[in-house]
Amino acid sequence: MVNKRPLAHQLREQRHQEAIIYGENACRAAFFNRFDDVIKAFFTAETAPRFSDAMRALASERKAYKVVDDDELERITGSQHHGGVSITVRKPPILSVQDYLKGMADVERDCVLALENIGNPHNLGAMMRSAAHFGVKGIILPEPDMLFSGSAARVAEGGAEVLYPIAAIDFAQALSVFRKAGYALVTTSSHRGTDLYHTKLPNKVVIVFGEEQSGVSKKVAAMGDIPVKIVGTGVVESLNVSVATALILGEWWRQRDTSR
Repeated sequence: MVNKRPLAHQLREQRHQEAIIYGENACRAAFFNRFDDVIKAFFTAETAPRFSDAMRALASERKAYKVVDDDELERITGSQHHGGVSITVRKPPILSVQDYLKGMADVERDCVLALENIGNPHNLGAMMRSAAHFGVKGIILPEPDMLFSGSAARVAEGGAEVLYPIAAIDFAQALSVFRKAGYALVTTSSHRGTDLYHTKLPNKVVIVFGEEQSGVSKKVAAMGDIPVKIVGTGVVESLNVSVATALILGEWWRQRDTSR
Protein backbone atom coordinates (compact mmCIF):
# COMPACT_ATOMS: atom_id res chain seq x y z
CA MET A 1 0.00 0.00 0.00
CA VAL A 2 1.27 3.48 -0.92
CA ASN A 3 1.67 5.84 2.03
CA LYS A 4 -0.27 8.97 1.10
CA ARG A 5 0.42 10.92 4.27
CA PRO A 6 3.52 12.73 2.97
CA LEU A 7 1.62 13.88 -0.13
CA ALA A 8 -1.36 15.02 1.97
CA HIS A 9 1.00 16.92 4.26
CA GLN A 10 2.67 18.52 1.26
CA LEU A 11 -0.68 19.64 -0.15
CA ARG A 12 -1.70 21.14 3.19
CA GLU A 13 1.59 23.04 3.36
CA GLN A 14 1.08 24.28 -0.19
CA ARG A 15 -2.44 25.53 0.59
CA HIS A 16 -1.11 27.28 3.70
CA GLN A 17 1.31 29.22 1.50
CA GLU A 18 -1.42 30.30 -0.93
CA ALA A 19 -4.03 33.04 -0.76
CA ILE A 20 -7.18 33.65 -2.78
CA ILE A 21 -7.64 37.23 -3.95
CA TYR A 22 -10.79 38.56 -5.57
CA GLY A 23 -12.13 41.87 -6.83
CA GLU A 24 -11.00 43.62 -10.01
CA ASN A 25 -8.61 46.19 -8.54
CA ALA A 26 -7.07 43.76 -6.06
CA CYS A 27 -6.46 41.18 -8.79
CA ARG A 28 -5.08 43.72 -11.27
CA ALA A 29 -2.61 44.93 -8.65
CA ALA A 30 -1.46 41.36 -8.00
CA PHE A 31 -1.03 40.70 -11.73
CA PHE A 32 0.97 43.92 -12.09
CA ASN A 33 3.13 43.73 -8.97
CA ARG A 34 3.89 40.02 -8.67
CA PHE A 35 2.79 38.07 -11.69
CA ASP A 36 5.35 35.37 -10.92
CA ASP A 37 3.44 34.55 -7.72
CA VAL A 38 0.15 33.99 -9.55
CA ILE A 39 -0.76 30.30 -9.61
CA LYS A 40 -4.16 30.24 -11.31
CA ALA A 41 -7.07 32.52 -12.12
CA PHE A 42 -10.82 32.39 -12.61
CA PHE A 43 -13.01 34.84 -14.51
CA THR A 44 -16.70 35.16 -15.25
CA ALA A 45 -17.77 35.60 -18.86
CA GLU A 46 -18.67 39.22 -18.11
CA THR A 47 -15.29 40.07 -16.60
CA ALA A 48 -13.04 38.02 -18.89
CA PRO A 49 -12.84 40.56 -21.76
CA ARG A 50 -11.43 43.17 -19.36
CA PHE A 51 -8.65 40.73 -18.41
CA SER A 52 -7.72 39.58 -21.90
CA ASP A 53 -4.17 40.86 -21.42
CA ALA A 54 -3.84 38.92 -18.17
CA MET A 55 -5.19 35.77 -19.81
CA ARG A 56 -2.68 36.06 -22.65
CA ALA A 57 0.13 36.42 -20.11
CA LEU A 58 -1.15 33.44 -18.14
CA ALA A 59 -1.33 31.31 -21.28
CA SER A 60 2.17 32.39 -22.30
CA GLU A 61 3.56 31.23 -18.95
CA ARG A 62 1.44 28.06 -18.92
CA LYS A 63 -0.47 29.18 -15.85
CA ALA A 64 -4.00 27.83 -15.48
CA TYR A 65 -7.08 30.01 -15.92
CA LYS A 66 -10.74 29.25 -16.47
CA VAL A 67 -13.96 31.07 -17.27
CA VAL A 68 -16.65 30.06 -14.76
CA ASP A 69 -20.15 31.18 -13.81
CA ASP A 70 -21.02 33.36 -10.80
CA ASP A 71 -22.04 30.41 -8.62
CA GLU A 72 -18.76 28.62 -9.21
CA LEU A 73 -16.72 31.74 -8.47
CA GLU A 74 -18.72 32.30 -5.29
CA ARG A 75 -17.87 28.75 -4.24
CA ILE A 76 -14.17 29.27 -5.01
CA THR A 77 -13.90 32.58 -3.15
CA GLY A 78 -16.46 31.98 -0.42
CA SER A 79 -17.91 35.41 -1.16
CA GLN A 80 -20.72 36.95 -3.17
CA HIS A 81 -18.55 40.04 -3.63
CA HIS A 82 -15.95 38.42 -5.88
CA GLY A 83 -16.33 41.04 -8.62
CA GLY A 84 -16.12 38.46 -11.39
CA VAL A 85 -12.45 37.56 -10.94
CA SER A 86 -10.30 35.58 -8.54
CA ILE A 87 -6.66 34.55 -8.50
CA THR A 88 -4.71 32.17 -6.33
CA VAL A 89 -1.29 33.51 -5.42
CA ARG A 90 1.66 32.55 -3.29
CA LYS A 91 1.67 34.62 -0.12
CA PRO A 92 4.42 37.22 0.14
CA PRO A 93 7.11 36.56 2.73
CA ILE A 94 6.40 37.70 6.28
CA LEU A 95 9.28 39.74 7.63
CA SER A 96 10.72 39.76 11.10
CA VAL A 97 11.14 43.12 12.83
CA GLN A 98 14.91 42.82 12.41
CA ASP A 99 14.67 42.06 8.69
CA TYR A 100 12.39 45.03 8.06
CA LEU A 101 14.61 47.43 10.01
CA LYS A 102 17.70 46.15 8.21
CA GLY A 103 16.06 46.90 4.88
CA MET A 104 15.08 50.40 6.00
CA ALA A 105 18.34 51.29 7.75
CA ASP A 106 19.31 53.94 5.19
CA VAL A 107 15.81 55.41 4.75
CA GLU A 108 15.33 58.90 6.21
CA ARG A 109 11.52 58.81 6.36
CA ASP A 110 9.38 55.82 7.17
CA CYS A 111 5.91 55.32 8.58
CA VAL A 112 4.86 51.91 9.89
CA LEU A 113 1.43 50.79 11.08
CA ALA A 114 1.20 48.63 14.19
CA LEU A 115 -2.19 46.98 14.66
CA GLU A 116 -3.04 45.47 18.02
CA ASN A 117 -6.05 43.12 18.10
CA ILE A 118 -7.63 44.44 14.90
CA GLY A 119 -9.22 41.49 13.15
CA ASN A 120 -12.13 42.89 11.13
CA PRO A 121 -11.13 42.25 7.49
CA HIS A 122 -13.01 45.29 6.21
CA ASN A 123 -11.18 47.57 8.64
CA LEU A 124 -7.88 45.89 7.75
CA GLY A 125 -8.56 46.33 4.06
CA ALA A 126 -9.47 50.00 4.43
CA MET A 127 -6.35 50.59 6.55
CA MET A 128 -4.15 48.91 3.95
CA ARG A 129 -5.68 51.07 1.23
CA SER A 130 -4.90 54.26 3.20
CA ALA A 131 -1.44 52.97 4.10
CA ALA A 132 -0.55 52.37 0.46
CA HIS A 133 -1.94 55.79 -0.54
CA PHE A 134 0.18 57.62 2.03
CA GLY A 135 3.45 55.77 1.51
CA VAL A 136 3.45 53.29 4.40
CA LYS A 137 5.68 50.27 3.73
CA GLY A 138 5.30 48.01 6.75
CA ILE A 139 2.40 46.73 8.88
CA ILE A 140 3.08 45.05 12.22
CA LEU A 141 0.57 42.44 13.40
CA PRO A 142 0.64 39.56 15.86
CA GLU A 143 -1.00 37.46 13.10
CA PRO A 144 0.08 38.88 9.71
CA ASP A 145 -1.78 36.13 7.85
CA MET A 146 -4.92 38.21 8.42
CA LEU A 147 -3.70 40.60 5.73
CA PHE A 148 -4.02 37.83 3.14
CA SER A 149 -7.75 37.22 3.49
CA GLY A 150 -9.71 37.69 0.29
CA SER A 151 -12.11 40.21 1.83
CA ALA A 152 -9.29 42.34 3.27
CA ALA A 153 -7.44 42.35 -0.06
CA ARG A 154 -10.63 43.27 -1.95
CA VAL A 155 -11.31 46.27 0.30
CA ALA A 156 -7.65 47.31 0.06
CA GLU A 157 -8.18 47.79 -3.71
CA GLY A 158 -4.60 46.76 -4.52
CA GLY A 159 -2.98 48.32 -1.45
CA ALA A 160 -2.06 44.91 -0.04
CA GLU A 161 0.41 44.37 -2.88
CA VAL A 162 2.79 47.18 -1.87
CA LEU A 163 2.95 46.55 1.88
CA TYR A 164 5.35 44.39 3.90
CA PRO A 165 3.72 42.26 6.62
CA ILE A 166 5.83 42.24 9.79
CA ALA A 167 5.33 39.51 12.40
CA ALA A 168 5.13 40.49 16.06
CA ILE A 169 4.23 37.63 18.35
CA ASP A 170 5.26 39.86 21.28
CA PHE A 171 3.64 43.12 20.17
CA ALA A 172 5.14 45.35 22.87
CA GLN A 173 8.61 43.92 22.32
CA ALA A 174 8.35 44.62 18.58
CA LEU A 175 7.48 48.25 19.29
CA SER A 176 10.40 48.51 21.68
CA VAL A 177 12.79 47.31 18.97
CA PHE A 178 11.47 49.92 16.54
CA ARG A 179 11.91 52.63 19.17
CA LYS A 180 15.53 51.60 19.74
CA ALA A 181 16.01 51.87 15.97
CA GLY A 182 14.99 55.55 16.09
CA TYR A 183 11.26 55.37 15.44
CA ALA A 184 8.85 57.42 17.58
CA LEU A 185 5.76 55.56 18.78
CA VAL A 186 2.55 57.45 18.06
CA THR A 187 -0.46 56.20 20.01
CA THR A 188 -4.05 57.28 19.49
CA SER A 189 -6.98 57.84 21.79
CA SER A 190 -10.34 59.56 21.67
CA HIS A 191 -9.85 60.81 25.26
CA ARG A 192 -6.22 61.86 25.73
CA GLY A 193 -3.28 63.23 23.81
CA THR A 194 -2.46 66.36 21.87
CA ASP A 195 -4.49 67.60 18.93
CA LEU A 196 -3.24 65.77 15.85
CA TYR A 197 -3.23 68.96 13.79
CA HIS A 198 -1.06 70.76 16.34
CA THR A 199 1.46 67.93 16.69
CA LYS A 200 4.78 67.63 14.90
CA LEU A 201 5.15 64.08 13.64
CA PRO A 202 8.75 62.84 13.22
CA ASN A 203 10.18 61.50 9.98
CA LYS A 204 10.28 57.93 11.29
CA VAL A 205 7.22 56.80 13.19
CA VAL A 206 5.26 53.73 14.18
CA ILE A 207 1.59 54.63 14.45
CA VAL A 208 -0.23 52.25 16.77
CA PHE A 209 -3.93 51.41 16.60
CA GLY A 210 -6.01 49.12 18.77
CA GLU A 211 -9.33 47.39 18.38
CA GLU A 212 -12.54 49.38 18.08
CA GLN A 213 -13.95 49.18 21.59
CA SER A 214 -11.04 49.77 23.94
CA GLY A 215 -8.16 50.93 21.75
CA VAL A 216 -4.59 49.89 22.46
CA SER A 217 -3.78 47.96 25.63
CA LYS A 218 -2.60 49.84 28.71
CA LYS A 219 0.89 48.37 28.33
CA VAL A 220 1.21 49.61 24.76
CA ALA A 221 -0.41 52.97 25.52
CA ALA A 222 2.18 53.55 28.26
CA MET A 223 4.96 53.07 25.70
CA GLY A 224 3.74 55.88 23.45
CA ASP A 225 6.14 58.75 22.77
CA ILE A 226 3.50 60.93 21.12
CA PRO A 227 -0.13 60.38 22.17
CA VAL A 228 -2.52 62.11 19.77
CA LYS A 229 -6.24 62.53 19.42
CA ILE A 230 -8.41 63.65 16.52
CA VAL A 231 -10.44 66.57 17.80
CA GLY A 232 -14.03 66.88 16.57
CA THR A 233 -17.45 67.97 17.72
CA GLY A 234 -17.74 65.34 20.43
CA VAL A 235 -21.19 64.37 19.19
CA VAL A 236 -19.89 60.84 18.66
CA GLU A 237 -17.33 59.25 20.94
CA SER A 238 -14.77 58.37 18.28
CA LEU A 239 -14.11 57.59 14.65
CA ASN A 240 -13.99 54.19 13.03
CA VAL A 241 -10.41 52.92 13.31
CA SER A 242 -9.92 52.84 9.55
CA VAL A 243 -11.08 56.47 9.24
CA ALA A 244 -8.76 57.52 12.06
CA THR A 245 -5.92 55.71 10.28
CA ALA A 246 -6.52 57.66 7.08
CA LEU A 247 -6.55 61.00 8.89
CA ILE A 248 -3.36 60.39 10.86
CA LEU A 249 -1.46 58.95 7.91
CA GLY A 250 -2.65 61.85 5.79
CA GLU A 251 -1.32 64.33 8.33
CA TRP A 252 2.05 62.55 8.49
CA TRP A 253 2.21 62.67 4.69
CA ARG A 254 1.17 66.34 4.59
CA GLN A 255 3.97 67.31 6.96
CA ARG A 256 6.52 65.53 4.72
CA ASP A 257 5.13 66.66 1.34
CA THR A 258 7.59 69.16 -0.12
CA SER A 259 5.98 69.26 -3.57
CA ARG A 260 3.37 71.85 -2.66
